Amino acid sequence: MEPPLRTVLVLNSTYEPLNIVPVHRAIGLLLKEKAEIVEAADQKLRAEHLAMDWPLVIRLVVFVPIPRRLPLPLSRRTVLARDLYTCQYCGGQPSKHDLTVDHVIPRSRGGATVWENVATACAPCNRRKGDRLPEEAGMTLRSRPTRPHFVAIVLLGEANAHDVWRKYLTV
Repeated sequence: MEPPLRTVLVLNSTYEPLNIVPVHRAIGLLLKEKAEIVEAADQKLRAEHLAMDWPLVIRLVVFVPIPRRLPLPLSRRTVLARDLYTCQYCGGQPSKHDLTVDHVIPRSRGGATVWENVATACAPCNRRKGDRLPEEAGMTLRSRPTRPHFVAIVLLGEANAHDVWRKYLTV
């Protein structure tokens, strides 16, 4: 049997991702009834007088306001995290080191380095597209690049390792 995750995804009461915390912190929130389990592993956590599901994803009971005006830096790390470390052309998920940031409208054609014009691409797809628009290269984007809707994306660098979290991290 595979060991359960040592970290837990914390969602706001609106199911927006907030943070990744160690299991012991998540257990504290659950025992204080500040959170509820959304996804759990098959295994149980056991103590002398208590057995509970091993949490994978928890949701806060009370809404925590998140400031929306914080500037989110545009960097390779944040673009890869936004796209869940997945090539936006072929859907491949090579290692982090084999992924690149592609300008949908190439810089040589006036494309800016902004959230709405950069996408994660594997090296073969980036080479195939080259200095062309996706349509000219016969390629389509799986999703239109946008500015992330939540600040927590920068905290979720390890999120791509946990398949159960994916449905809560789509932007």
